[in-house]
Amino acid sequence: MQTVELQLQSDQVSPELRELVLTLLSASKTIADKVRRGALAGVLGSAAQQNVQGETQKKLDVIANDILKQALLASAQVRALASEEEDNVVAANAEGGYVVAFDPLDGSSNIDINGQIGTIFTVYRAQDVASDSPEQFAQPGSAQVCAGYVLYGPSTQLALTTGGPSRLYTLDTDGQYVLTEAELAIAPDCQEYSINMSNQRHWAPDTQGYIQALQAGSEGPRGKDFNMRWNGAMVGDVHRVLMRGGIFLYPANTQSKIHNGKLRLLYEANPMAMLVAHAGGKAISGAQKILDIQPESLHQRVPVILGASNEVDEFSRQHH
Repeated sequence: MQTVELQLQSDQVSPELRELVLTLLSASKTIADKVRRGALAGVLGSAAQQNVQGETQKKLDVIANDILKQALLASAQVRALASEEEDNVVAANAEGGYVVAFDPLDGSSNIDINGQIGTIFTVYRAQDVASDSPEQFAQPGSAQVCAGYVLYGPSTQLALTTGGPSRLYTLDTDGQYVLTEAELAIAPDCQEYSINMSNQRHWAPDTQGYIQALQAGSEGPRGKDFNMRWNGAMVGDVHRVLMRGGIFLYPANTQSKIHNGKLRLLYEANPMAMLVAHAGGKAISGAQKILDIQPESLHQRVPVILGASNEVDEFSRQHH
């Protein structure tokens, strides 16, 4: 039985980064327990307040953020942290060698219906600037030293890469994350796509044309049938892509709040792009690779298209 700690040692991850990853995972186990207990733990419903994004927070959003925040602030390895639920960078240990960004509870709309939710995180090396400076996180996704997510579902699963293969672990009943997929691999071709069809009227014409071609199936220009799946949680939709292939899309649209996409570059798009890339897939934002984008702000939003490499290329061809 290969635990995540033993696998990190085998992958020759530095002791400092190993310690940081285990801190994150310890916090995730606490969150997983509260998710499992649901209404019995008093974590369901609205927190009656908004985050910096202008989104109404759920109780579990706030609880998960506090659990992760307190764990990371107590870590000697963390210089600073950034969260979807925090307006600004939060300074931690001035001697820490890493900075951590996270979405504490992705898929908030699924909390009260017992749907798929998860925690997404990313780790960068700390920069030689003030601990609470946004410049700590002004690094492209290619500079990530670790990326992962924890999916709270029928089983709690962890997808993780520290620069090598994207690996999958499952939380055992004894509280250990155990390796269950040594190397995730996304097939280059697919017949499944994931997109929020309710936004169709707001998409650019090229995006509408691409989706219409998929919907036309075997009688259309693509010459094969496609299935559509949509969970309403990026963590669940990307997990499906990593496990059985497909393409996930959250493109730009004409709505004022998400005219440049809905998903946040730092703690959603970048970590997912790294996991997908290290599983043989591709991740783009328009004409640019997500991992090449130089961040402009802490909570910057970007369009996201990721998954099967040939299908991402097909989307890209139709947008040039």
